[in-house]
Amino acid sequence: MFRTALRNVLAHKARLLMTVLAVMLGVAFVSGTLVFTNTISDAYQRSSAKGFDQVDVAVEAKYQESKGDRLGRTPELTRAELDRSAHVPGAASAIGVVRGFTAIAGKDGKLIGDGFQSQGGNYWGTDDPRYPLKEGAAPHGRDQVAIDSETARRTGYKVGDTLRLSVDGPVLTPKVTGVFTTDDGNVAAGGSLALFDTATAQKLFGKPGTYDEIDVRAKAGTSQAALKAQLDRALPAGKTETTTGRQLADDQARMISASMSGLRQGLLVFAGIALFVGTFIIANTFTMLVAQRTRELALLRAVGASRRQVTRSVLIEAFVVGAVAAVTGLVAGVGIGAGLRSLMGSLGATVPDGPLAITPGTVATALAVGVLVTMLAAWLPGRRAARIPPVAAMSSVHAKATTKSLVLRNTLGALFSAAGVAVVLAATTMDGSDGQAPMGVGAVLLIIGVFILTPLLSRPLIAAAAPLLRAFGVSGRLARQNSVRNPRRTAATASALMIGLTLITGMTVMAGSLQRSIDKMASAAIRADYVVSMANGNSLSPEVGRKLAATEGVTATSPLRNAPSRIGGETEYLTGVDGSAIAKLTDLKVDEGAFTVAGSRVAVDDKTAKSHGWKAGSAFTVSYEDGRRQRLTVAGVYEGNEMIRGIMLDNATLTPHVKDPADMQVMVKTAGGASSAAKDRLTEALGSNPAIKVQDKKDISNSIAQMFTLMLNMLYGLLAMAVIVAVLGVINTLAMSVFERSQEIGMLRAIGLDRRGIKRMVRLESLVISLFGGVLGIGLGVFFGWAAGELLGTRMATYELVLPWARMAVFLLLAAAVGVLAALWPVRRAARLNMLQAIKSE
Repeated sequence: MFRTALRNVLAHKARLLMTVLAVMLGVAFVSGTLVFTNTISDAYQRSSAKGFDQVDVAVEAKYQESKGDRLGRTPELTRAELDRSAHVPGAASAIGVVRGFTAIAGKDGKLIGDGFQSQGGNYWGTDDPRYPLKEGAAPHGRDQVAIDSETARRTGYKVGDTLRLSVDGPVLTPKVTGVFTTDDGNVAAGGSLALFDTATAQKLFGKPGTYDEIDVRAKAGTSQAALKAQLDRALPAGKTETTTGRQLADDQARMISASMSGLRQGLLVFAGIALFVGTFIIANTFTMLVAQRTRELALLRAVGASRRQVTRSVLIEAFVVGAVAAVTGLVAGVGIGAGLRSLMGSLGATVPDGPLAITPGTVATALAVGVLVTMLAAWLPGRRAARIPPVAAMSSVHAKATTKSLVLRNTLGALFSAAGVAVVLAATTMDGSDGQAPMGVGAVLLIIGVFILTPLLSRPLIAAAAPLLRAFGVSGRLARQNSVRNPRRTAATASALMIGLTLITGMTVMAGSLQRSIDKMASAAIRADYVVSMANGNSLSPEVGRKLAATEGVTATSPLRNAPSRIGGETEYLTGVDGSAIAKLTDLKVDEGAFTVAGSRVAVDDKTAKSHGWKAGSAFTVSYEDGRRQRLTVAGVYEGNEMIRGIMLDNATLTPHVKDPADMQVMVKTAGGASSAAKDRLTEALGSNPAIKVQDKKDISNSIAQMFTLMLNMLYGLLAMAVIVAVLGVINTLAMSVFERSQEIGMLRAIGLDRRGIKRMVRLESLVISLFGGVLGIGLGVFFGWAAGELLGTRMATYELVLPWARMAVFLLLAAAVGVLAALWPVRRAARLNMLQAIKSE
């Protein structure tokens, strides 16, 4: 039986090739998705990672909680704490750490990294153990800087070159004096690190004479715990807190894991889809293969093979095919994962650098899908075929699906579908995150239900195409009959395409709706032509607002200055604006009172007003950062949104109470409206600063929607593989259908249907099956997109459902193209059949 199984594998080379391709693509789909998702996840994780090899104990300032009207604050670590740390028993050395955002412009003038990945710090002394110099010397003074070796490699900067950088002030042009190596995760993931001498770093980052952290190394023989205990005794109680390097590493690992959980879960969903579609196409292929060999297996039974031997021969064949396909599929999957990452870069998505992540789990999953799934897929039909009596099987009298089994299948499908729809509809009435899990469960139930019901749905939906098929005469009528002859096979073939198009359509509906909602929010809330902000989201120097106000063509500006305060014993952030200009720069709907911001009169968004029970005319007492108190009056209540909200008061009132004024953004209105010339003037007025973004309304919308666009591009790339798998599924179905119907095709040729008519029949059959899957997928995708939008609408007041008719038409054309492409080889095979040999075939 073993030799028989191997001969069967090699005897039908075309069938072997098709089967191997089906399994290989299924494995490639799964392994490519896993490689891609692990690579992206690891890259983002590396961007958050930080080495603690040079830290035995870290000393940080302890946050002082808010009490009464006193705001919470973080004390400063001074030289005194540094000296104490360096001289405690067991300490070998202590380094004062200063860090902050530093934007480096490449030789093309563009920002290196992606804002939050562009970091700066201090180089300690002439020999900093954290950053070994690869070449050059340590920086000294404001005009010198050292950069990491990866940034030097990516940008081409060398020792002696002058580069442009900015912290939060004007552009600096220091000389590169050194290039160092580092294990900083931001650098490994594509960011940059610039180091100044300590005094310069403290001045640039607004921390003169103070440090963000003190890193202490232990002497040989001193444990981290012992050093920590010594530091706790030596440093001021209540002002500082100490953490061992081991604890820092553990805390960071947990923090990274928590921050990555959302992205990892989202990417694992894609991997699950890949596994489902890959498993599905493999099972479908082997079900058809074994069904075709029913007579052959029956003959083995007739000459003395037992049921177990027949089933075992099928499993051996499946093992050989699965093993070969799994290895080739894994290799192909690695290439696909790398290709998807490159595709994201070409689409403009920002992804951190990093190597391809090929984990043992990916290899094991690929082999399991290729071998185990293939064997499982072959075992069920092989066992079923082995149980059919040999005489009945050789006479083609084997039993088809009974009425009872069909009723059971349709009942289960209806129950799953009804439960899925009910759960999804219930989830749309919930609030935001509370409805996410129920909606996911409902979506899974509905897809399973539709999948089970697909054979039942195939008859009416394909029958709806009958009027169009009649236009093709006999070929069209035969194509329709062939499409519904075996509903389970037709449904199984269409389902792979259905799943892919469901996800693509659903995400496209959501992305289009979100983009429209964000555009609406920006246009409805902002009259300003431009919004200026830091590239990493940090605060701007007040000097930026002053420079913009003095720029030619600018008619109105207003900084948005955030400052903490205490109201009713709770911390509340105030938003300082230019009271005389804010009405010209915003267009906010006022629910009560008037939008007046001047003196002690403030404007409050509706949610904040509701939480405090305020109305127009209400008065409240605020405690500022400096401890001063003032009585403010609510002049008006406006409808806030994700872009503008909070308590607005005049900067002339707020700024005297703020220790270090800083602006989150500056709104700008120009005489001629938004234009490339106006944008260039603003950029030049700020010194073409790489740390500062000048954005118009469209730029703002695109930056907010960037994450959704990134996810959509990822989905398109991943599900493009599902479409490829679906094409192969249709090819397999048609090729095997042609093989089974060889005698029938020969008879049609004999009674007058020419080769062209045979080709048209097979081509139309493929087209109908693909369009059937496409219609189901687009319909489900629209439903899921609507449901997800209803859930999102509870948090976004401007959400509006947008149906992308043009893209859905493209998706339907894509499904049709799948059918046309998939029919190429089966059509040629059918047309080349010799009618006499086909009629005599059994």
